[in-house]
Amino acid sequence: MSLSHSLNPHVSVDCVIFGFSQDTLRLLLIKRNIPNRLTEMNDILYALPGDLVKDSENLNQAADRVLAELTGLKDIYLQQFSAFGDPTRITKAKDRAWLESVRQDPDARVITVAYMSLIDSAKATLQPGSFSEEAVWMPIEEVPELAFDHNEIFEQALAALKESIQMQPIGFELLPEKFTMSDLQSLYETILDRDLDKRNFRRKMINSGVIQALSEKQIGVSNKPARFYRFNREYLEERGSNIVNLRMDGSFTLFN
Repeated sequence: MSLSHSLNPHVSVDCVIFGFSQDTLRLLLIKRNIPNRLTEMNDILYALPGDLVKDSENLNQAADRVLAELTGLKDIYLQQFSAFGDPTRITKAKDRAWLESVRQDPDARVITVAYMSLIDSAKATLQPGSFSEEAVWMPIEEVPELAFDHNEIFEQALAALKESIQMQPIGFELLPEKFTMSDLQSLYETILDRDLDKRNFRRKMINSGVIQALSEKQIGVSNKPARFYRFNREYLEERGSNIVNLRMDGSFTLFN
C-alpha cells in the first residue's frame, strides 16, 4: 500500500534560513500572496518559508523539499531545533484571513517543527512558491512583525545559531568555498554581535584544524593581499564524532 501524497493538515515544517553577505547576517523570508479582498485587513506581509508535511514524507524530507523549492539548493546544512504547538499560534485574525484563502482546512490546529538552515546566499536561486509573491533576504535587524509565531521561531533559531557556531564549525556553510581570515572573523563577530581580538581569533581558528591555508591570495586590492583559506572538512571526517570547541571566551579543545 503506497502512502498518500496529500498534506497533513495538522503538522508543518518552518525553515529559518540564514545567509551572510556584505558583512550582514540575513534571514530569508517570503512575502505572502495577499488576495485583493484581504489587503486592508492583512498588513503582515512576511513569513518564514514552510509548508504542511505530506503523508509520504518524514519531517526532514519535508524541510528539504521546502528549501529546494525556494532556493534551488539540495544537501545543505539543516538542523531541527524546536517544535511549536501553542493552541493559539495560528488564531490571530489577520493570519486567519490569509489561511482561509489558501488552506482547505483553515480551522485545523497545526503543530510546526522548526529547522535552521545556513546557506551561501550567492548560490541560491530564489523561487517563491504559489502562496508567495517573492522571497527576500532581510537583515536580521530589520525583520518586521511576521505571520503566526514566526518571530518567536526566528529568535529561538538565532539563539541556537549563536550557541552552535561556538561549538561546531557550522559557520562555514555561510561562506564561499574560499575566504579570508577577515571574512571569517566578520562572520563570527556579526553572529555573536561583539568584537573579537584579531590575534586570538586567528590563533584559535588555525590551531583548531578546521581551516586550511591556500596558496592563493587576493588580487586587485589596494591593501596587502590577504591569503585565502578553506574549510577543512577532511580533518573533521577523519576524527569521526569529535567536535571542535571554538568558544571565543575560552581556549579551543577537541573532545569526543
